Amino acid sequence: MRTSDRTAPRAAALLAALAGLLLTLLVPTTPAHAAPTGFRVQNGRLLEASGNDFVMRGVNHAHTWYADRLDALDHIKAKGANTVRVVLSSGDRWTRNDTADVANVVAQCKRNRLICVLEVHDTTGYGEQSGAVTLSRAADYWIEVRDALVGQEDYVVVNIGNEPHGNTGYSRWTDDTKAAIRKLRAAGFDHTLMVDAPNWGQDWAFTMRDNAASVFAADPDANTVFSIHMYGVFDTAAEVSDYLGRFVAAKLPVVVGEFGHDHSDGNPDEDAVLSVTRQLGIGYLGWSWSGNGGGVEYLDMVENFDPARTTSWGQRLFDGPDGIAATSEEAAIYRSGSGEDTTAPTAPGAPAASAVTSSSVTLTWGAATDAVGVTGYDVVRVAGGQETVVASASMTTATVSGLAADTSYTFAVYARDAAGNRSARSATVTVTTASGAAAGSCAVAYRVTGEWPGGFQGEVVVRNTGSAAVDGWTLRWTFPAGQRITSLWGGTMTQSGAEVSVAAAPYTATIPPSGSVALGFTGTRPGTNSSPTVFLLNGAECSAA
Repeated sequence: MRTSDRTAPRAAALLAALAGLLLTLLVPTTPAHAAPTGFRVQNGRLLEASGNDFVMRGVNHAHTWYADRLDALDHIKAKGANTVRVVLSSGDRWTRNDTADVANVVAQCKRNRLICVLEVHDTTGYGEQSGAVTLSRAADYWIEVRDALVGQEDYVVVNIGNEPHGNTGYSRWTDDTKAAIRKLRAAGFDHTLMVDAPNWGQDWAFTMRDNAASVFAADPDANTVFSIHMYGVFDTAAEVSDYLGRFVAAKLPVVVGEFGHDHSDGNPDEDAVLSVTRQLGIGYLGWSWSGNGGGVEYLDMVENFDPARTTSWGQRLFDGPDGIAATSEEAAIYRSGSGEDTTAPTAPGAPAASAVTSSSVTLTWGAATDAVGVTGYDVVRVAGGQETVVASASMTTATVSGLAADTSYTFAVYARDAAGNRSARSATVTVTTASGAAAGSCAVAYRVTGEWPGGFQGEVVVRNTGSAAVDGWTLRWTFPAGQRITSLWGGTMTQSGAEVSVAAAPYTATIPPSGSVALGFTGTRPGTNSSPTVFLLNGAECSAA
């Protein structure tokens, strides 16, 4: 999705539509292809490996800009969705989502019993948007992170690139899309592939509509789905019905990969999108869960990632007529049946504690094993025979924060798999947090120096209020609202969850009496950007400057 003006006059669109009547979509001849290992396309329908007809009902989640908000998948599932489309970056325009991160996203989708549509956003508006990359580059990214996707064909659809052409040079879409599909197949991808339309996803020139048959035929696996984004171009029920109906008539698989209830380029007919997709049995994915900026904040379904604060758009999509709650059906791979996985993972190894502070501890444990695959771990606090989940992780480490100083805690870990089976509990570990920090001879000033949708720049000034020089230091603080630092100058930074630790650089290591040093950084943020309140310099608490 992007904020853009519709650049083609309606008259031109109507002429193109008339021309499209002469360019009838032919039913493609299915080429010879490999047997499916997961999702597959058959007679224009998306089927699971079991043969179950699967209709996507879900939303988009902007993971690459809100990497700390994967808990959104729990909330999206709770609203009734069966699919989530996850925004990723190849690193060409935003912070790269590496193989480990992609594997974690897939694991969290599976933990929440959601089908995962993964898309690269860096292609958005290629040819018109500065910095946008080609579909070929997007295909290279998928090949680079292939290890996170192999074996996940039952759970993952690969959306090659978001809105891969703007309104300039979009006639190249057909050849570019065919080449990207072939590159991925040659690299061994057996997944269902999804391809977005040009014209910022809205296909007002009908390039995708009129060339979809040849693109489908170019896939040696005959396993490609087409995605149309419906914003201002689709502001009447007739336009929605005509566009989608042509794909159905031609037995070509199509989904509405993005749509909203309003937009700067016109007012889309969201009621028609919901009604027509139900009538035709077509999937849809609304834009988007939360975190929108740049003037389209009204497209948030919940405010500030809070599932209890549903917006009018969220209420319409989730609970309105033909909405998610009324029409969504969970993927058969997750439902009970004769082939259901009922074997629990083995118990994880006993957790070991490290980095113990007055308010947090990092726990690390040995991996569990499972006949199908472990998708995650739950850390529990054990007290008086009761257990409370205090952290979840896809890897074998987690940081538990919000603890009281000088207090004893007992922790254990459970493993879980994609079918929801839970292991036996690990052995426990007991940890006593450190004493509270003493007041130090320091003062810290924190301020935000600039903000933009999903990101910000900040400054931290550390002042020595004592009579002796500080020679070497480490500054620690905890972000209160999910912020993540992406780059920092003036020191060496590490971040674990919300907790940040900065060690002095050689040129900032000494702070003379009444002197100060400044740190600068850029980071990502959710909808809010509240400031940290407690700063510890070499373990002592600083006052506010």
